[in-house]
Amino acid sequence: MKSAVALAVLASSGITAAAPEKLHKRALASSAPFYPSPWMDPDAAGWQDAYAKAKEFVSQLTLLEKVNLTTGTGWESEQCVGTVGAIPRLGLSALCMQDSPVGVRGTDYNSVFPSGQLTAATFDRSLLYKRGLGMGQEAKGKGVTVLLGPVAGPLGRMPEGGRNWEGFSPDPVLTGIAIAETIKGVQDGGVVACAKHFIGNEQEHFRQTGEAQGYGFNITETLSSNIDDKTMHELYLWPFVDAVRAGVGSVMCSYQQLNNSYSCQNSKLLNELLKGELGFQGFVMSDWQAQHTGAASAVAGLDMSMPGDTVFNSGRSYWGTNLTAAVLNGTVPLWRVDDMAMRIMAAFFKVGMEVGKQEPINFSFWTSATFGFRNWVAQKNVEMINHHVDVRAEHALTIREVAAKGTVLLKNTGALPLKKPKFLVVVGEDAGGNPFGPNACSDRGCDNGTLAMGWGSGTANFPYLVTPDAGIQARALQDGSRYESVLSNYAWTQTSALVSQANATAIVFVNADSGEGYINVDGNEGDRKNLTLWKNGDDLIKNVSSICPNTIVVIHSTGPVLVTDWYNSTNITAILWAGLPGQESGNSIADVLYGAVSPGRTPFTWGATRESYGTDVLYEPNNGNDAPQQDFSEGVFIDYRHFDKANSSLIWEFGHGLSYTTFKYSNLQVAKSQAGPYTPTTGQTAPAPTLGNFSTDPNDYLFPNASFPYIFEYIYPYLNVSDLKKATDDADYGKSAKDFLPPGATDGSAQPLIKASGKSSPGGNPQLYDVMYTVTADIQNTGSVAGDEIPQLYVSLGGDNPKVVLRGFDRLSIQPGDTQQFKVDLTRRDLSNWDPATQDWVVNDNQKTVFVGSSSRKLLLNAALQ
Repeated sequence: MKSAVALAVLASSGITAAAPEKLHKRALASSAPFYPSPWMDPDAAGWQDAYAKAKEFVSQLTLLEKVNLTTGTGWESEQCVGTVGAIPRLGLSALCMQDSPVGVRGTDYNSVFPSGQLTAATFDRSLLYKRGLGMGQEAKGKGVTVLLGPVAGPLGRMPEGGRNWEGFSPDPVLTGIAIAETIKGVQDGGVVACAKHFIGNEQEHFRQTGEAQGYGFNITETLSSNIDDKTMHELYLWPFVDAVRAGVGSVMCSYQQLNNSYSCQNSKLLNELLKGELGFQGFVMSDWQAQHTGAASAVAGLDMSMPGDTVFNSGRSYWGTNLTAAVLNGTVPLWRVDDMAMRIMAAFFKVGMEVGKQEPINFSFWTSATFGFRNWVAQKNVEMINHHVDVRAEHALTIREVAAKGTVLLKNTGALPLKKPKFLVVVGEDAGGNPFGPNACSDRGCDNGTLAMGWGSGTANFPYLVTPDAGIQARALQDGSRYESVLSNYAWTQTSALVSQANATAIVFVNADSGEGYINVDGNEGDRKNLTLWKNGDDLIKNVSSICPNTIVVIHSTGPVLVTDWYNSTNITAILWAGLPGQESGNSIADVLYGAVSPGRTPFTWGATRESYGTDVLYEPNNGNDAPQQDFSEGVFIDYRHFDKANSSLIWEFGHGLSYTTFKYSNLQVAKSQAGPYTPTTGQTAPAPTLGNFSTDPNDYLFPNASFPYIFEYIYPYLNVSDLKKATDDADYGKSAKDFLPPGATDGSAQPLIKASGKSSPGGNPQLYDVMYTVTADIQNTGSVAGDEIPQLYVSLGGDNPKVVLRGFDRLSIQPGDTQQFKVDLTRRDLSNWDPATQDWVVNDNQKTVFVGSSSRKLLLNAALQ
């Protein structure tokens, strides 16, 4: 194997060789190099105490221990989906990385929370935080160190994107607020959050060559997401800025390439944008097998290799032994490895963890058996590996509340809320359970019964699943209603016999699923093939509504679906989107149907046709056998921004959602602040700190004696032999770093600060967050029942910008006749554009207007900004 000193260095530098003949002589996008990798700042706001503790700890480590801390131990080597080596000499247990963004994956007695997408639909900061806190507490109780979530990549460029449901919204501001509140909650729960997937990871097709080849595509490199500088800053990077400002401890780099450089070795992405401009102080971990080089990825900003082996169960690693050798021969400077270790331990201490007091890992991802092999692939060390610890606490209450308040009432002609209906008929497979149990399909890789979670690594095991049939029936029985259900999409004889009866209120449940690319469900290779409903859902709705004058439709889906053919039927009296609600699905939908909870707002646009979105998944390679090229040529114009630019009609706009009461908007006021001028950051960093010397004698790094318990396929930091060339199995061994690493890659001298960055201020120049205007408006409940209103503030930046962009929102609970004030502080960042020429944020001279309304197209109040 190639070692840490030689692999794919050109690509890691950000310099890519164009292959214009592959795409009709069009030059391929490239990513400029940026070196050296910025080192941690012990004075960074919010990190000072964590870095003081990290320095005290890391200063005691040997080189071998530092390498052990940065390198995963290999696939199936320990109990978690990913683990880095322990440091027993100082009492540090192995660090456990575990999915997922809806709950702790692969365990039992854990909760399944609503998807990020559905939680975003609540437009409620407190619920976003509360959900994050619950997930963090459960992960902590299972012995997890890093919970692999939340998600801002994919952002949701294409509605067919398989993992959009794991994230929040195609709007960067809604996603930014959502990811920040979730991170705060997760880390207050005592574990490190991991913001992922960084960045441009917008589809499942071609994200990994092996996966694509398994589907019959002959490609040799993964997809390249080609994103220009302005679009990167104003759209895809925006929520990650909020993640950094929230103090996120780790960021996961993604599988695909960005501008033809692999994300986990893209120096512009990791060194310049994330660590330089944003001042990220945590650690960057690779997605599982997203590391493609050794030394090259180290100097490009990667801090932790996951799961550690080059290929699952290969027993080989780009780091481990190779990283040790790379430091010994001077290829990778010691300060870079020190920086890796410091970043990892600072994140560890920042969330309140203590060395020697870690919660023991009390589960095994690889089996549900109580006793088994701790080292699964090696089949060694039999012990109690699943303690079946119940970590759920009272989180079901949070799950039910989030799922209900995130359900969106898209249409209602008066059928809802239900008021003791005489005869209630629930129709559709999506209302019932999987006949083999809610966890019968591995990683939820099927669509049997009600849809409460997508598929892939972003899943968790249900402790139970309340189906819509069960939840609605329980409420109907309380009311004395007659209740029947037909839990099939194809039993038309039985269905028509019921819904045609007098007094029938029919509730039709339908769905559309998606997930991660390693699972194919009915030809959907992660990404959805189309935007139609699954399992004949459209025909079911049309058939029921053709004979039942009071038909209510409930959609469980991973994003928008096409409703054009039936949504406007007069017999369809209400339509609800209930997303992926998690374990309390039936109870939460009953809460909304019966008016016990106010619904939310749609976090994406519902277009009339698939083509109306202007973007789509790249389903076929377009660059021969080389990396497929996906140009994000639409720039920042995705979702509602695209529909507004095209001035096209749609079904329901971003932010739309009905209520059970009415509201009046009035008294818009804009107060200008006294914020000073914007000043670009200047100055230099301190030189790279090196924490102690190390021996350069390879004999000091040899594998321990024969009594050491070697484990099959486990990744170690030791050398097998003292001859470094033989130890690394590298034909190019002996070349110096300057022979193949980019200029400046190993330079540990003081470096100039990036002008858009902040001095010891994570999240960029702190002046970006100066308040420029404070906007207020009065919201009055003019109806007869209490309800929640979700006012939204949009800004027109003028010029060639989107017509409007979301910049603030709130969820206000208002009693009948009462008035509450809606308030948003507009910062300099909110009013700025990224200028590629000056490489900084600027407030241009365009006239800017602020709008307040109930959705992106119901803008009821407006005022020009001076």
